[in-house]
Amino acid sequence: MGRKSVAILDVRSSDISLVIGERGVNGTFVFKAERSEQYDGYADGKFFNEKKLADLIFSLVSDVERTCGERVKNLYVGVPGAFTKVIPKDRTISFPKRRKITDRETDMLFENGKEECKGYRFMRATSMVYITADNRRVIDPVGLSSAKLSGLLSYFYCSDYFAETMESCFRSMGIMLKFLPTEYAAAVYLIPSETRDEYALFLDSGYLSTTVCVLLGNGVLAQRTFWTGCGQIAVRLMETFSMPYQAAAQLLRKTNLYAKKGAGKFEFEYAGESYFIDSDALIEAVKEGLDELCEAASGFFEECAGRELDYKPLYISGEGITQIRGAMDHVSKRLNRVTEELCPSQPYYDKPTKSTQLALTDMASSDYNKSRFLSRLFGGFGG
Repeated sequence: MGRKSVAILDVRSSDISLVIGERGVNGTFVFKAERSEQYDGYADGKFFNEKKLADLIFSLVSDVERTCGERVKNLYVGVPGAFTKVIPKDRTISFPKRRKITDRETDMLFENGKEECKGYRFMRATSMVYITADNRRVIDPVGLSSAKLSGLLSYFYCSDYFAETMESCFRSMGIMLKFLPTEYAAAVYLIPSETRDEYALFLDSGYLSTTVCVLLGNGVLAQRTFWTGCGQIAVRLMETFSMPYQAAAQLLRKTNLYAKKGAGKFEFEYAGESYFIDSDALIEAVKEGLDELCEAASGFFEECAGRELDYKPLYISGEGITQIRGAMDHVSKRLNRVTEELCPSQPYYDKPTKSTQLALTDMASSDYNKSRFLSRLFGGFGG
């Protein structure tokens, strides 16, 4: 790959994408190769079929390498919320006397809160807010003078199961992996920093799972994944209308929650079979599925009570409910809060389904450029 390129594996509950890209101009990205395939997915912290997963990943890597004409040696792997643990911590370090805060002091603060998490491995840590000795709340304390530095910090961990499964898939190919928290990457990429300076709510709507985050500053205060999504709504339609799952999934994509009541039945065809669907029954079934998601999210927000979340909008992205016409309005009414669909601003990728792909590329590019800078700084600039 080129010196500026990064390889990304975006693992969703319905499909997996492997892309090679690099930063373009004006915050855009140029993708040299990309490939996406559907697979069985995961539930309850486990992949449904690890053998098929490994075969799929091998195929993706082979195809992308063939397109680029180069080998993938290092890969950034997005870790979905189902395999991520976020631990917020409040930490303080004091100094013998007032000093100018540098990166060294912030690193000390992060190290002070870092600890082992059984069943998980550490990915990264970020700050929500820093507080100096004179009670100044800042996003970045570097350059300020203080005798004490406190911070509300977020520590991100990847489940051992996910990491070991991925390492097993790539070991025979000799590819080194680095893990990135997918929902955090999407949230900070899509939501402006000035919005996150106060509490912000983000919902990543997947096909089989939904992850909700409470953001503050550059970190995550709380995160929860629920096993609700379009896949479960499709199962509801399958049972309601006695049709195959794939037919139900296609019917769901054609559903319009804005349809008038009493419209009667309409004919739906799939694989040569005709089904006569009652429009009211279809809309009711879909709304019931969405209500399950809303109840789960509402319960999570109630657990975060006291965080001034009542009037905060809910930002939504992902390939799930954003694909159902009228779903955003229904969720807004059920949760009694404004909802806003988010997607990348880059042309050809300005869809919610592309959010995590571009967000992970953005985070990976930043990490890669930082590591290159440090390597050159400590290894000399002549190489």
